[in-house]
Amino acid sequence: MSGTPNDHPAFRGETLRLCGEKTGRARTFGVFDPYSGLRVGSVPLASVDDVRAAFDYAAAYQPRLTRHARAEILTRAAALLGERADAASDLISLESGLSKQDSRHEIGRVGDVLRFAAAEALRDDGQSFSCDLTPHGQARRVFTQREPLAGVIVAITPFNHPMNQVAHKVAPAIATNNRVLLKPSEKVPLSALYFADLLYEAGLPAPMLQVLTGAPDEIADALITHPLAELVTFTGGVAIGKHIAERAGYRRLVLELGGNDPLIVLEDADVERAAALAAQGSYKNSGQRCTAVKRILVQNRVLDDFCQALVAHTRDWSYGDPFDAANRMGTVIDADAAARIEARVNEAVAQGARLLTGNTRRGALYAPTVLDRVNPAMTLVREETFGPVSPVIGFDTLDDAIRISNGTAFGLSSGVCTDRQDAIARLVNELHVGTVNVWEVPGYRLELTPFGGIKDSGLGHKEGVQESMKNYTNLKTFSLPWG
Repeated sequence: MSGTPNDHPAFRGETLRLCGEKTGRARTFGVFDPYSGLRVGSVPLASVDDVRAAFDYAAAYQPRLTRHARAEILTRAAALLGERADAASDLISLESGLSKQDSRHEIGRVGDVLRFAAAEALRDDGQSFSCDLTPHGQARRVFTQREPLAGVIVAITPFNHPMNQVAHKVAPAIATNNRVLLKPSEKVPLSALYFADLLYEAGLPAPMLQVLTGAPDEIADALITHPLAELVTFTGGVAIGKHIAERAGYRRLVLELGGNDPLIVLEDADVERAAALAAQGSYKNSGQRCTAVKRILVQNRVLDDFCQALVAHTRDWSYGDPFDAANRMGTVIDADAAARIEARVNEAVAQGARLLTGNTRRGALYAPTVLDRVNPAMTLVREETFGPVSPVIGFDTLDDAIRISNGTAFGLSSGVCTDRQDAIARLVNELHVGTVNVWEVPGYRLELTPFGGIKDSGLGHKEGVQESMKNYTNLKTFSLPWG
């Protein structure tokens, strides 16, 4: 593996940051454990020249793997990951601060992505159409087939799912015989390198996947503007996504830019069940999910009972050392992120919100936090707060819930807690989001199924294995004499 992780927890007291350090002729930068602050590894600091060389290397190779060969590589990689699941989850927890419970779950999801991509690689995705359907038709038949892109896919991934975000970009590209240049988040590059090494060991030709680790402000522009970059797929913040859209020009774009996802609880809901979902949706993965519960809209008649139940669930949500198996939650990505969350909560309290529990911080460790009396205009819920916070907003009518839910720049996902079929129908049809989950958290999905949002949550192009494979291919039609 290109990165050099140390054993945990024996760091030998190493705390020196290596960002930009020259080791011999090569530049490297350090990767740090958010919980302890200690260095866990170092990786190459790529330059613009490295980017150009990577494109040249990819361009010199034309993938011609059969469907069977692609499926075999992906299946073998899934098997290797399963055999090494605990070591792989250790790596995720080391560099991201996610609890072992969360990182083990992530490894299971990565395996699903690989297996789904393997199955889809074997699927005949062509169609055929008879041409004698109208009086103007002929004795012909039209066929379709999907072909890999002529250029290279540039994939840029965030920190919050260090390996699964990578898998969602890379596995569909392999399944469709494409070449990828991957730029993982500089905060969690080790998991991406580990995943790439699994694929190489499983038989993937090296030119089909190259991992470039480095500083975004140094290499990102070279990646997204290179003449051979045919598609840019990015998951991350809105501002960066819009910058990519401006710079990428006449290229295919797949942008997944975060969310401000509501969980809507109507008065007929089982309050205890809804509160359990709210806690899970708010705190799993340390609240660092684009589909995490970011706003909890509760009908006023059950508001007090719901808050009481949510506080109880929150206080039971153990957090701390990511490697303590009893902890359900570790840290957020770094101390700066925790401080931003704390500041937003403090601002909301100063503006009239009531803190019910939490809002304590030590470095990157931030306690699960509940507030009620939250106003939709507060920054805490107007913007995407990326951490373990449960802001509760009361409402009177279903119209109010729909208006508040839609009153944000984001439109990714949502969860709904009600058994009323009339309300479910209205929420499914009237919420301006990409997904509505009834009696589930906003983040519920299969790795296979379509996923993505509208408005500032993205351009409407879906991810998920099937949709990504469509994005990564060109559809060609041809016709033949028939009949």
